[in-house]
Amino acid sequence: EFFVMPADLYKARPDLVNCGRTLFGKLPTRHQQGDLNYFQPIPGRVQELLDIAQAEMLKIGCPMAVKHNEVAPGQHEMSPVFRTANVSCDSNVCFMEVMNREAAKLGLQVLFHEKPFAGINGSGKHANWSIGTDTGLNFFYPGKNEAGAKLYVTAIACLAYGLAQYNEMVRCTVAHSGNDHRLGAQEAPPAIISLYPGQGFEQHVESIVNGGDLLGYKAEKKKQATGCSAAMHIEAPVEDRNRTAPFPFCGNRFEFRAVGSSQNCCFPVMVCNAIMSAGMAHMAGLIEGGMSHRDAVAQVFKENKHVIFTGNGYSAEWPVEAEKRGLPNLNTTPKAIATWNSVKNKKLLETLKIYTEEETEARQEVMYENYISSMCCEVETMVQMTETGFLPACAKDLEKYKGFEKLAGSRKTVYESIVEHLEKLKTSFSSKPHGGLPEEALYLCDTVKPLMAKLRTAVDA
Repeated sequence: EFFVMPADLYKARPDLVNCGRTLFGKLPTRHQQGDLNYFQPIPGRVQELLDIAQAEMLKIGCPMAVKHNEVAPGQHEMSPVFRTANVSCDSNVCFMEVMNREAAKLGLQVLFHEKPFAGINGSGKHANWSIGTDTGLNFFYPGKNEAGAKLYVTAIACLAYGLAQYNEMVRCTVAHSGNDHRLGAQEAPPAIISLYPGQGFEQHVESIVNGGDLLGYKAEKKKQATGCSAAMHIEAPVEDRNRTAPFPFCGNRFEFRAVGSSQNCCFPVMVCNAIMSAGMAHMAGLIEGGMSHRDAVAQVFKENKHVIFTGNGYSAEWPVEAEKRGLPNLNTTPKAIATWNSVKNKKLLETLKIYTEEETEARQEVMYENYISSMCCEVETMVQMTETGFLPACAKDLEKYKGFEKLAGSRKTVYESIVEHLEKLKTSFSSKPHGGLPEEALYLCDTVKPLMAKLRTAVDA
């Protein structure tokens, strides 16, 4: 998902140029309330851009399957054909480069930031991910025979193990400053990582844990009534696609919905592969140790079913329930990054020969530095825009009302509050610690960021 806007308007905004998002700006009275952008035709110049991008991507062997408007004004989406993970990740980065290059030729600018405009939907990447063999077996396809059905149930048990045991690791892969504005905001899944295999399958898990057979789950597509007597029923998926879940089932794959639109997908996909490997290794160990296939799957589900959640991820009750289940709610980037270099994470990544212990530590340091650099750039841009743009405009505006104080209304009070909030932000920012990366990141998140929000509110008033 991404936004497209005229390049001249983009270049007139220091915050968009420096930070990728607007640091100031009040919502217009009409924005996305009626979902008008979603259902209208793609604007002409944007259609031209998407057609060019589609043709350019085909030249490098990446056919695009979908292009359409998204919910927010100026927001759009393109999706490639499902392919091998490493190729797909590379192509995704190429797509972003192609879009930027071709947009410039048309006088347009593509915004890949997760939340370029406050108050309307942000953008993400829905990483549709599956595991299969070179003979064509898909582990996440329910199967048309007993062997396929057992493979499916076993694979989801392995995935549940990975998500439950390495929950924080998965959360870390989508932790960065841009995504903090988006996760859990009624447009993207919450920061609590859970698994949604479908309500029907959740009941089957309970049956297995209680001694039932691995078979018995009916993966049959349904006929959905349209409510119109003149229209035929339409075919519906086996399970509903829960848009409030970070890891919902989508018929023959799972969709990691929490990935940010500016991210390189290779990191989250790599960790998905790693935790699945951990689950498969654990399952294999149980079976090789003498446990039956059925009992091994039942034990894995019993120990990890707390990560399965089929309710509303946007509800106020879910964080409370997640805490009872022992699932972490790492709702900011610094909280998430702090868990990355845990002993169990280091051990898994080293065992799978993905990272050495030193490389795992280095990855954490890079994540901290990226977050701190992004936040510092935003603060400095915010201060500069206020001092060189808004305050002179406020003074000029007040000058018009000299001798007409009653007509000026509350202008003087509002403008003075901008100065007050600006000074508080500058003082706080200048006092940030320089001892260690974790302390600096946490300070920027918990102390400086709220002051940025207050200054924005004052300017936007």
